[in-house]
Amino acid sequence: MMKQLFESSLLFGANAPFIEGLYEEYLRSPESVPPEWRIYFDRLSRVNGAIESASPDVPHQPVIESFIRLAKEKRRQGEHAGRGAARELTREERSLTTERKQISVLQMINAYRFLGVRHADLDPLKRQEKPHVPELDPAYYGLTGADMNTIFGTGSLIGPPRASLGDILQSLRQTYCGSIGVEYMYITDTEQKRWIQGRIEGPRAQPNYSSEYKKHILERLNAAEGLEKYLHTRYVGQKRFSGEGGESLIPLLDNLLQRAGRMGVQQLVIGMAHRARLNVLVNTLGKLPADLFHEFEGKHVHELPEGDVKYHQGFSSAVSTPGGVMGLSLAFNPSHLEIVDPVVQGSVRARQHRLQDRDGDLVLPVLLHGDAAYSAQGVVMETLNLSQTRGYGTGGTVHVIINNQIGFTTSDPRDTRSTLYCTDVSKMIEAPVFHVNGDDPEAVVLVTEIALDFRMKFHKDVVVDMVCFRTLGHNEQDEPMVTQPLMYKIISRHPGTRKRYADKLEAEGIMNADQIEQMVKAYRDDMDAGRNPNKTIVYGYKSNNAVDWAPFLADNKWDVQVQTGLPMAELKRLAARLTDIPENFKLHSRVEKIIADRRLMGEGKLSLDWGMAENLAYAALLKDGYAVRISGQDSGRGTFFHRHAVLHDQNRERWDQGRYVPLRHVAAGQSDFVIIDSVLSEEAVLGFEYGYATAEPNELVVWEAQFGDFANGAQVVIDQFIASGEVKWGRLCGLVMMLPHGYEGQGPEHSSARLERYLQLCAEYNIQVCVPSTPAQMFHLLRRQMIRPLRKPLIIMSPKSLLRHKESVSSLEDLADKGFQSVIPEVEKLDPGKVRRLIACSGKVYYDLLAYRRKHNIEDVAIIRIEQLYPFPHNEFQVEVERYPQARDILWCQEEPGNQGAWHRIQHYLLRHKRPDQTLGYALRPSSASPAVGYLAKHNFQQNELIVAAFREKI
Repeated sequence: MMKQLFESSLLFGANAPFIEGLYEEYLRSPESVPPEWRIYFDRLSRVNGAIESASPDVPHQPVIESFIRLAKEKRRQGEHAGRGAARELTREERSLTTERKQISVLQMINAYRFLGVRHADLDPLKRQEKPHVPELDPAYYGLTGADMNTIFGTGSLIGPPRASLGDILQSLRQTYCGSIGVEYMYITDTEQKRWIQGRIEGPRAQPNYSSEYKKHILERLNAAEGLEKYLHTRYVGQKRFSGEGGESLIPLLDNLLQRAGRMGVQQLVIGMAHRARLNVLVNTLGKLPADLFHEFEGKHVHELPEGDVKYHQGFSSAVSTPGGVMGLSLAFNPSHLEIVDPVVQGSVRARQHRLQDRDGDLVLPVLLHGDAAYSAQGVVMETLNLSQTRGYGTGGTVHVIINNQIGFTTSDPRDTRSTLYCTDVSKMIEAPVFHVNGDDPEAVVLVTEIALDFRMKFHKDVVVDMVCFRTLGHNEQDEPMVTQPLMYKIISRHPGTRKRYADKLEAEGIMNADQIEQMVKAYRDDMDAGRNPNKTIVYGYKSNNAVDWAPFLADNKWDVQVQTGLPMAELKRLAARLTDIPENFKLHSRVEKIIADRRLMGEGKLSLDWGMAENLAYAALLKDGYAVRISGQDSGRGTFFHRHAVLHDQNRERWDQGRYVPLRHVAAGQSDFVIIDSVLSEEAVLGFEYGYATAEPNELVVWEAQFGDFANGAQVVIDQFIASGEVKWGRLCGLVMMLPHGYEGQGPEHSSARLERYLQLCAEYNIQVCVPSTPAQMFHLLRRQMIRPLRKPLIIMSPKSLLRHKESVSSLEDLADKGFQSVIPEVEKLDPGKVRRLIACSGKVYYDLLAYRRKHNIEDVAIIRIEQLYPFPHNEFQVEVERYPQARDILWCQEEPGNQGAWHRIQHYLLRHKRPDQTLGYALRPSSASPAVGYLAKHNFQQNELIVAAFREKI
C-alpha cells in the first residue's frame, strides 16, 4: 500500500513517511502540528464510520488509504484543468501548494538531522572541500528565495513552533553545520533522539560560558601546550608521543571530571594508548612533573625496575569536584593500542560490583582512542559488543577519539578505513556520535557535557570525535613531511589552538596580552620547579573503598601451606545444597540423571566426577566469603556437558523464570556467584576478565576457553597483560584460565591448548601452569588460588575426555583430607628397588600409560604425575627420584609433538634432578608444524607408538 502511495501522487507519494510521522505527532499532541494539517487529520478522525481513539497505537492504514484517494482525486483534477485554458489557482489549490512546501520544510529539517554533519566545520586544517549534499539545499525541495520570508510550522524542531524559512534554515545550519556535527538519527529509541535534539537544537549547538570559565579553558590549553613545549626543549629527540595539535583534550577531560564528580561519580577509570598520555598523566591526573623528568633522565639506573616505558605507565590519583573527591585511575597499557579497552571495562565492572553500583552511576569508564585504531582494531568492535550485555555491561562508556586525521604514521584516511567516519563502528550499538572541531575548545567542552549527560541518563556508550591534527610525526624522531607534504605545510602555518583561543578571548575583551603571557610564564615556572599547577589534584587521598593488596605483596608466599580440604560433614552439606532442586522445576532427563548421581556422590555412594568436584570448590569458596565469577562460551552448562552450574526448566522459556543456579543458594549471606555464557569472543572477554581480576583480589575470576586453542584469539592479552603485567607495571592478578587440552583425535584445532606457549612465558614466578589429573586436584587447585595469600595468574590445562574417564575420579575423603599435590607419586604398590625407569608425565597421557602397564603386567616402571609445571616443584620431584635408587633412566612422556607441549621446558628441570648415572629420555609425537593430525586412525597409531616407546627397554 505504501508503494501504491509513492506511485500515486507527486504531492504525497515521496513524502509518505513524513506524513505518517506528522500523523503520529498529531495523535500525541494535535496542537504540535501546523493548523492546516490538524484540519486534515481532524477530518480523518472518523474512518469507516468509527471514531478512532487519539492514540499512537491506532492503525495508520485507513489514514494512508485516505491520502491515496485524496492524491488520486487531486491528480485527476490537475489533469482536467490542464486540458482547459490557463486559469488562476483556486483557494484549495493554493492551500495544497502551501501544504506541499510545508512538507518540504519538514523534510529539510529531517535531512539536516541526518546529513548536516557532512557540512559541519570540523577540520581545523580546512583541507578538504565540503561535499555536495543535495538534501541540504532548499532548492532540492522546490523551495526558492521567494519562500524565505514565508512562515512555516517547524514540527519537532526545538524552538518556536512557527518561523520563516530563512530563520529555520539559519537555525539548522547553526545547529548541525557549525563546529559540532552530530550523528544520532539511526537510534531507534525515540526518547534518546528527542533528548539529543533538546540538548543541541535548543541552544543551536552554541556554547555559552562565563568569562571566568573561558579563562579556565585557556589555562588548561596553556597547560597542554606548555608541557609539550617544555619537554620538547628539555629532552630533545626523546620519544614522548606528544599531544600537540590536540590540546583541547585537556580542557575536555577537565570538564568531564568535574561534571562527573558533580553528578555523583566516585571513581573514574581512563584507558588510552600513548598519544598525549604524558600530558594526561601530568595535567589531568596530577603526576608531578619532577617525577616525569626523573623518568626521562634515568639517572639512577640501579634504582629503576624492569618496568615499561613512561608513555605506557598507569597512574592513580584523586581530584576535588563539586560532588566531593573522585578517585582517578589511568590504566596501564602496552603498545597494542586498543587492547586496553576491555581491560578498563573489566576493572570498572569489578569496582561497580564492590560498590553495589548496579546502574553504573558511581564508577565511570572513559576510553581515549586514536582515529585509525578505533576503526581498524577488532577489539574495539568486540568491546562495544559487550556494552549492553548483562555479564559485561558497565552502564555505558564515554569514548573520546583523538582524531589527528593521519592515523598511525603517515596514513591517508582512504587507506585506514572503508567507512566515511572513523566512528562508524559505534553505530552497531546505536551510540550517538558528536564530531567537534578541536580548534574550538568551547564547542569541545559543550559536546563533552552533552555526551556525559547522555551516558548518565541512558547508561549507553557515547562517542566524542575531536577532529584535530598532529603537529609532529608519530614520534618525535619521525618526519611526516616526507609523505604528507601538503598537510604538514598547513600544520606548520597553524598558530596552535591555544594561540587562536587566546586571540579570541583578547578580542572579546576577557583577557589582555599581558595576562595571557603571564599565564604562559607561570606554567613554565611550575615546570622549572617540578610542581603541578592543577589545583584540583588531591595528593595522598585514600578512599574508603580502595582494595588492600598488602596481604598479597610479599615474595615468599609460594611455599605457604594452606588448608584447602573441608570437614566431611561440611562437604556433604554443600553437596546437598547443590542437588536441592526446587519443586516443579523440570530438568532435562540427562541433567536429571547427573543431579541424581551427584546426590549419591555427596552421600559417598559414588565416586566424585569433575563436574561435582568443581562445583563443590565454588560452593566452599562462596561459603568462606569469596565471590566467584566465571565466564566463557557455554560456561553455565559446560562445553562438554559437565558443569551444569545453571539448570534450565524444560517447561519454561523465560530466562528469568526458567533458570536455577544452585551455587547461589549455598548458604545464608554467601558471596555472589556469577556465571556467564559469554559473547563469542576471546580477546575482549579475556581482557575484560583480566581487568576485573586486577581490581578485585578477593573474588575468584575464571575465564574458560571453549577449547584451549581458542585462546589463540586472545594472545595479546596473554602476552602483554597476564604474563608480563606484574613485572612491567606491578599489577597483581589472580585470574584463572581454564584451557581444555588433550589429544583425542579431534584434529589440529581441538587438541592442544598450546601448553608450550605458556611455559615459554614463565619467568620470575609470574604465572602458575597446572595440569590436574583428578577431580580432587581441581577442587584443591581452585581453593588454593583464593585461600593462599598469593595472587598470580593460574593457567589450567583442563580436561576433556577425562571428565568421564572411569579412572579419573575422586572420593569425598580426597577432598576432605588432602590438598593440591604438585607431584602425584606412583599410586600402585611397586617394589622401589626393582624399578628400572621413572616416567614423568602430565595430564591425560597418564591414564594411557597406566592402562598399558596393567595390560602388559609391567612392574619395573613407575609413573609419576607432575601436576604443576611452573613453578616447578623441585623438592617434591627430588623425593620421587630418590625413591627409586635403581632406576637407570628418567623418561618424559607427552602426547604433544616434540616441538610443542612441555618437553623443551621440562627437560632442563629433569636434568637438574637426574643422577650422574641416569639417562634422560622422552616419548612423544614427532615434531610437527600442526598441533595434531586430522584423521582418527592416524591419531590412534601415533598415540599407541608413543605409549609403547615409553616402556621400551632402552631409550
